[in-house]
Amino acid sequence: MLTFGTDGVRGVANLELTPELVVALGRTIARVLGPQRCVIGRDTRRSGPLIESALTAGLAAEGVDVIQLGVVPTPTVAWLAAADHMVGAVISASHNSFEDNGVKLFTAEGRKLSDEVEAALEEELRVVLQHGATAAPARNGASVGTAAGDDEAIERWEAAVVASLDGRRLGGLRVVVDCANGAASRTAPEVLRALGADVVVLHDEPDGTNINAGCGSTHPADLQRAVVAHGADAGIAFDGDADRVLAVDAAGRLIDGDQIIAVLAIDRHARGRLVDGTVVVTVMTNLGFRLGLADHGISVLEVPVGDRHVLAALHERGLSLGGEQSGHVVFADLATTGDGLLTAAQLLDVVHRSGRPLAELADAAMTRLPQVLRNVRTRTKGIDVSGALESDIRAAEEELGDHGRVLIRGSGTEPLVRVMVEAPHLEVAEAVAARLVAAVEGLGPT
Repeated sequence: MLTFGTDGVRGVANLELTPELVVALGRTIARVLGPQRCVIGRDTRRSGPLIESALTAGLAAEGVDVIQLGVVPTPTVAWLAAADHMVGAVISASHNSFEDNGVKLFTAEGRKLSDEVEAALEEELRVVLQHGATAAPARNGASVGTAAGDDEAIERWEAAVVASLDGRRLGGLRVVVDCANGAASRTAPEVLRALGADVVVLHDEPDGTNINAGCGSTHPADLQRAVVAHGADAGIAFDGDADRVLAVDAAGRLIDGDQIIAVLAIDRHARGRLVDGTVVVTVMTNLGFRLGLADHGISVLEVPVGDRHVLAALHERGLSLGGEQSGHVVFADLATTGDGLLTAAQLLDVVHRSGRPLAELADAAMTRLPQVLRNVRTRTKGIDVSGALESDIRAAEEELGDHGRVLIRGSGTEPLVRVMVEAPHLEVAEAVAARLVAAVEGLGPT
């Protein structure tokens, strides 16, 4: 049985994520979360309709009315779940290749599930898989759930993204958009054009198998070339389900999530819209981000890797902006989860209002320190070697001083220990990383 990972259930469609399992998952969602309605969206994978039908069947069998949106970005579902107070489900495997698929869930507040709720879902799923419909009173007649579409739902979310600019426009900006042959293929060009931008579109012809294939935020080379070729002001690259985004400046240089968040944080702080003058990021965020924002009087709250930790900190502390280096950016005053299109609109708005090129804004916000990341394979996931390497880590930190950083952590998703080193010079970072990798390997089988 598949278990809940960092972002729902995920596996190879029709092999690990089978229709039978997804029907059982639908029943489980109904029994544990108890919704009267559930809104479902999916990305462009070939297996999407199959998984959507199975999930709908499981929910309807338990009396839940299902609203099927078809192909939409993940943040569309989260926004609608919160706006209409209903559970949301997204059928997607994000940046993975098309063979994979998954189901991730949002509460009726548009938020990701807690660990406790996911544990309850896993336990009930075991019961359902073992006993099926006999595990609860069978529904029939008028108590069976229904399934229907909603022609206005997507337009409502698109209107909310447009409204986030408070009436401002993007007229005069030429933008190249890489839709990753994914969920943003229709909505992103529509919204950016509605805001007045001159939009050139790449990879917006999904065929069920080409999502993320050599395109999008994980493969931005086409976008980088196109921005230069079209003389564009900026480029925008989404992942398959459009909950994250990376950017490209006019010279074709990649602008990652750290730089995007830095530009947005500085702009919001200057306008009095950065709550407590604080931004939330993960431990993987470049040290240059912290140093750059300190120069602008902005505090940085650091959380473990994963956008769910960013979301939790924003919610608990009542803060307004956070995100990850990968391009997950959360505007807690505008959305309940990462929204690639909202982030793109907000970033382009800063470029337009400031009259400054994206490259200039990014360079003024932070100077990226060279970062070296090495993986050491282990026998199991989540190995903690920090105690055994305490003296090695301390020596490395003393060598790097205040302008360098070391992070060693066990991966929660793969049997790896990740060694990350930042330093003012690449050669220094590589040398320190090599010594720490050797120290990890010297521990023997773990």
